[in-house]
Amino acid sequence: MMLHLDLDCFFVSAHRIRKPMYRNIPLAVGGRSNLSIFERKKQQRQLSKIGGAFTSSILSFNDDKSFKDYFVDPDGRVRGIVTTASYEARAFGVKTAMSVSEALARCPKLTVLPPNYPLYHELSNKLKELLQIEIPSIEQFSIDEFFGDVTGYIKDEDVYEFAVRLKDKIQRDLGLPISIGISRSKWIAKLATEKAKPHGIYIVRSEEVDSFVKDLSISEFPGIGKGYQTRLEQYGIKTLGDIKKRKELFYKWGKPGIQLYHRTTGTDTETIALAKSKKSIGLGRTFDPLEDREEAKRRVVILCRHLSFLALKGKHNPMTYSLRIKYQYGEKAKDFINANRLFNEKYFKEAMTDLFNQIDRFPRYRIVQLNVSLSSFEENKNITMDLLNYQEDTVQSKLTASQHLLRSKYGIDIIKSGGEF
Repeated sequence: MMLHLDLDCFFVSAHRIRKPMYRNIPLAVGGRSNLSIFERKKQQRQLSKIGGAFTSSILSFNDDKSFKDYFVDPDGRVRGIVTTASYEARAFGVKTAMSVSEALARCPKLTVLPPNYPLYHELSNKLKELLQIEIPSIEQFSIDEFFGDVTGYIKDEDVYEFAVRLKDKIQRDLGLPISIGISRSKWIAKLATEKAKPHGIYIVRSEEVDSFVKDLSISEFPGIGKGYQTRLEQYGIKTLGDIKKRKELFYKWGKPGIQLYHRTTGTDTETIALAKSKKSIGLGRTFDPLEDREEAKRRVVILCRHLSFLALKGKHNPMTYSLRIKYQYGEKAKDFINANRLFNEKYFKEAMTDLFNQIDRFPRYRIVQLNVSLSSFEENKNITMDLLNYQEDTVQSKLTASQHLLRSKYGIDIIKSGGEF
């Protein structure tokens, strides 16, 4: 049997562990684009102990900031969105992705906290370590979600009691409420978790799958986005039960259609997914409209410094460097370069600055977002390099490695280039 474990209101629950005053009141955690990396003063940051596409690697501290410091701009505007809301807050209509200002309008007594990502990552890692002891095979699906496979370890008739003991242990040892869905199929188990919330357990046995999914909207199934939902509705498919009746249609759509059919009908045989190596890494920030191009290039350089650190941390030697610019009125510009060179921070910064100058197609438009990414990892260092730059690259690569050691020990802000100031 497969288990799906989902922490209840995770960010809110994390704050309630340390401060009981937040319990049983309308509480929300909000967020906004983290622009602290662009500040000229040293910031307190740490590296996450968990990995995956769903999580950042460099974490900033906001726990010492008040509501006014974090959410209120100098002009008095309340900014940010709700990332997690307690059940007490949800009773007033407060939802995830709602603006903080609207949430406060709906619930004037709502307490909104800045995020504390180091705390969330610490607790997520502790939960992972606990599950690795209790369950033979686990998969971390997001920062607050896990799949577990107990097939051959726990008898089917005992799996519910096993889940009860596991849920109680997580609450007792970590102070975190969690909901658990159980089924033969991992995706039906994930659907079952929604029925289990809050802080409950729901099991869907093989003979119950058809009746369980029959009337569920296709919008409730993970992996069916709005675009796919519109496509299915054009064929009169509105529920998961409708999918089961249209097997031939989904089989005509090839592998994606076949996979979706078996996932929604609980007939898939998918097991725990092994962690995959990253094919690219990226870093970006959204900010208030910015006209100053020199400041924009300074921010590109800072993003490059952070990304250089992550590249060395992952022992990657990227061959492709990409930059994307988003403008105030929705216009975009993006491009990349291929470099057959040993990766080093100096060249990376220079290349991205030059690329910015080349692709800034709307110099009169203000910029609202910058993204830098690295890809085409070549782990074999015995590749053919640009011989004209080989000697300089070797020196700079050694320097980059030395900087990485210092940053790993003393923090990523310990060494900055002059242009960042």
